Amino acid sequence: MNQLAATLKNVTPASFKKKIDWAWMLVVALPFGLFALSKDQASEATFFALNSFVEILPFLALAVGAVAYVKASGGETVIGRVFSGNLAVMIILAAAFGALSPFCSCGVIPLIAALLAVGVPLAATMAFWLSSPLMDPSMFLLTASILGAQFAIAKTVAAISVGILGGTGIYLVQRFGLFENPLKTAPGSICGASSLTSGGNVNWQFWQESERRVVFKSEAISNFLFLAKWLTLAFILENLMLTYVPAYMIAKLVGGTGIMPIIISAIVAVPAYLNGFAALPLVGGLIEQGMNPAAGMAFLIGGGISCIPAAVAVFALVKKPVFFSYLTIAILGAILSGLGYAAFLKFVA
Repeated sequence: MNQLAATLKNVTPASFKKKIDWAWMLVVALPFGLFALSKDQASEATFFALNSFVEILPFLALAVGAVAYVKASGGETVIGRVFSGNLAVMIILAAAFGALSPFCSCGVIPLIAALLAVGVPLAATMAFWLSSPLMDPSMFLLTASILGAQFAIAKTVAAISVGILGGTGIYLVQRFGLFENPLKTAPGSICGASSLTSGGNVNWQFWQESERRVVFKSEAISNFLFLAKWLTLAFILENLMLTYVPAYMIAKLVGGTGIMPIIISAIVAVPAYLNGFAALPLVGGLIEQGMNPAAGMAFLIGGGISCIPAAVAVFALVKKPVFFSYLTIAILGAILSGLGYAAFLKFVA
């Protein structure tokens, strides 16, 4: 009893907030809240989310396994080898590797800090920085399962293109002597920096080592829970959106052809974007209600790079000129990606 009392005594409102996972809280609270309003709607939302989750489960298993394999084998250290040699080649390779790496918009921040801290050119780092949160093996599989293989391939091309655009833009600006020492402070110890800078060993047959097997298990469980949490929440929100958001409103705002729906989607994505995985079924639902698929592409590209949590982390990491360049490239890249996808759809129609 004394130990319990001591533990409870140490629980402050601030520490309690840090320990609460609000996404899981919403996953549980939304159905109960709906039940109080409408039993039928609560049942419909719950079964919709469960059915959607079961349908996507095989893709989810592949996604989780792919990320866990990269982590357990030490494949992340391969990324460090990309950032050496001719800068133009570095930018292209960094953008391509970014689209293959298993990092989200927030998870990539420690690695970016490590790259900049050890002197990797900002242009190549920016190319990786922009493309990394947009696509990875798990994102590709889930995008293909929800929005179709064509959309997934187009988003991969867009991710690499935005990375190259950003890296090239930074390179051209730096020729005028701008963006020297981009970090606000040189980080002394950065999560993920040690494996990057030490050139850790890669063992693609990770199961031969007990420590790597533990890493695989840990990563698989944590990634499964992470994806399950956000996808379940997204499916519930998708059902509510399909039920309560008038289709004509969506079609009026981001439907139709032309550049305006694409521009609006790219800008709205910054405050509205939940999470790379949660956004997929939401965009799928919006497209069903009349959203222009090209606008959906702009939303996913813009939000994936510049969502509020990622933007806050970037603002804390780099100096203001670099931060605003990052946001500008994100929105411009999203608009160009949407226009490019619209042109492609028109060509294949």
